[in-house]
Amino acid sequence: MTNDIYWLLKLDLNAEKQSEFEALMAEMVAATRNETGAKTYEWHQSDNAIHIYERYASSEDAMIHMQNFGANFADRFMSLLTPVQFDVYGPAKDDLLAALSPVGAVFHKQIGGFDR
Repeated sequence: MTNDIYWLLKLDLNAEKQSEFEALMAEMVAATRNETGAKTYEWHQSDNAIHIYERYASSEDAMIHMQNFGANFADRFMSLLTPVQFDVYGPAKDDLLAALSPVGAVFHKQIGGFDR
């Protein structure tokens, strides 16, 4: 088992906002790169479907990211993108559960397997 927290966030992009989206994404990637607990931060696009895969070393590291997101990017992000599905994996602590639940996150507990 791992202490990592990871998620896959699926969103729809407002097609008229592609250039604004690309600028915001670049800012968010640069900011997240400075978070020492961020292990993976990948953005993927197929037409207007955006998928973001994020992995953090711990629930505390995921909360640091969420605090940075809320303070610096949330309003612009939500003006460009509409959440469709948000699946969260790993041992999320109560503060992270409280932060992600209002945006429709579904939490999955690991029941088997391994991490290398």
